[in-house]
Amino acid sequence: MYGFNVTLKTTVPEAIARVTEALSAEGFGVLTEIDVAGTLKKKLDVERRPYHILGACNPQLANQALQADPDIGLLLPCNVVVREEEDGTVNVGFMDPVAVMGLVDKEGVETLANDVRSRLERVRDQLLAV
Repeated sequence: MYGFNVTLKTTVPEAIARVTEALSAEGFGVLTEIDVAGTLKKKLDVERRPYHILGACNPQLANQALQADPDIGLLLPCNVVVREEEDGTVNVGFMDPVAVMGLVDKEGVETLANDVRSRLERVRDQLLAV
């Protein structure tokens, strides 16, 4: 698997706010937010349920990763997907940094990836606790 997720009974905007707050508590900021459904509607006139990709970054951890391998930026930031399901629930999916960073054969990257994954798992768990 290249990710892990949680299902919430809330709205997409509320889920995005909760995810952003929980990420912040773990030292992450949201660098980008892509409204995939809105873009597909605008570019292709395709209707989709709400689907957002949040590009999350912890500057300290990103700096460590870039020091290990300057090309690691190709694998950053940590993407979080917030999407509405057919039943109205909201699925929040997290990229698994251990799976993604497993592509990098540099000293210290595995330990760093495990740290990032632990933080993202705490974000997931915080979303369930509310």
